[in-house]
Parts: sequence; structure tokens; C-alpha cells
Amino acid sequence: MPGPAPADHRSAPHDPARTRPVASPQFWAIPQARHWLLWGVLLSAAVLALGLTAKLVPGGSAAELGVDQDLSQHHAAILTGVAMVLNVVFGPAAGVVLVVAVALCLWVVRRDLVKAVGFGLVASSGWVASEFFKLIVARQRPNPALLFDPLGPETGSNSFPSGHVSFAVALGFALYFLARGTRWARVTAVAAALMALVVAWSRLYIGVHYPSDVAASFLAASAAVVLLAGLWNRFTPPILDRLQAAASTRR
Repeated sequence: MPGPAPADHRSAPHDPARTRPVASPQFWAIPQARHWLLWGVLLSAAVLALGLTAKLVPGGSAAELGVDQDLSQHHAAILTGVAMVLNVVFGPAAGVVLVVAVALCLWVVRRDLVKAVGFGLVASSGWVASEFFKLIVARQRPNPALLFDPLGPETGSNSFPSGHVSFAVALGFALYFLARGTRWARVTAVAAALMALVVAWSRLYIGVHYPSDVAASFLAASAAVVLLAGLWNRFTPPILDRLQAAASTRR
């Protein structure tokens, strides 16, 4: 009587798709201030208080205009060239190109989409914050007719705070966050601070902002970065987990 058929020990064909681990985007934590929501609200309140005070106090803008007028009387060719270059580089069009270029480099070269998105959001937050406060304060720019040598005769109710300076401050934060933990961190932090200060000087030198405009830009951009860091660290990890779960389900 024949015995039972021998068991077939041949394994099923190997399917790489079933065993290949699902690649999950690595979360990039942005340095977060303690009590970030409170700090963001306080910084924003300080910007509004400074802006409304500068706009509503009689004679406030006239007193600040003296700084612009003094700089306007002492223009030098090399300083004018630097100021006008910064006017373009940190303007809306060139700023978008710069942020997109760095983000694409992080995505394509470093293959880190999460870091690319985080960098883009931090760097852009300064512009967003400045536009938000400009709508509320609606302060008129310095009158170019009152300047000895107006280099950028801009007019309108978009003086407070400075978008150029806000962008420079936020961009400095974003670049430092990228360099954080490397040997370039300290150099980047110093360079970012100097960059923001030089851009602030250039806005007064050209004569398109008051001193309180550029001072408030540091507060406005800092408020935006503080709030964005807290929101990013709070909501990005669960979003990445959901994306990883969805990818695993599809596979």
C-alpha cells in the first residue's frame, strides 16, 4: 500500500514587493520655544502695539523721518549699489526664486522632501507675517518728496513692517535650522544676523521705511517662526504617520 505523498518543500516564488520595507519620510524637528504659543501671541501683540503707536501718535512719523532724511543726504555710490542690490535680492520675486531653489536642492539632491517643505515654510513665514500686519496697521510710507535723494520712491499704506527685513530674518532662521548641529551652525547664525541688520539698514538708506518699521520686522518674523515651529512639530508627525500607513496599505 503506497504511503502518503511526500510534502512539497518548494517555497513559493519570492515577491520583493511583499518583503520590501516601506520607506517612511523622516521627520525634521524645528527648534521650538518653550510655551511657543504664548511667545507667539506676545510677540504679535508687541508688533501691533508698536505699529499702532507709531501710526496714531501725533508727530511720531515726522520724528522718525529725520533718520531717513539724514541718510538721504549722505548717499555714496558703493553704499547705494549695495542697498539697491539688496532691494532686489530680498524682494518678492527674487525671494521666491531663492526659497524655491534651496527647497528643490534639499528635495532633489538631499532627497529630503520633509526638510524641503519645512525650510520653505520657515523662510516664507516672514513675508506672510509682514503682509498680515501691514493690512492691520496700514501705515503710509515716508514721503519721497521730503527726501534729498529718494532711491526707491514707493508710496502706499504698506510701510509697517518691512517685508524685506521680515523675509531676511525668517530666511536667516531657516538657514540656521539647516546648519544646526553641524560645524557651520555658529557661522550661519552670525551671518544670518548680520544679513538681517544690513537689509534693515538698506530699507532706511533707500528711504522706503521708518526705523520702527524695520525694528518691528524682527519681532514679526520671530513671532511667525515661533508659531510655525510649534505647529510644525505638533502636526507634521501624525501627517507623516498617516502617509506611511497609506503607503503600506497600497503595497
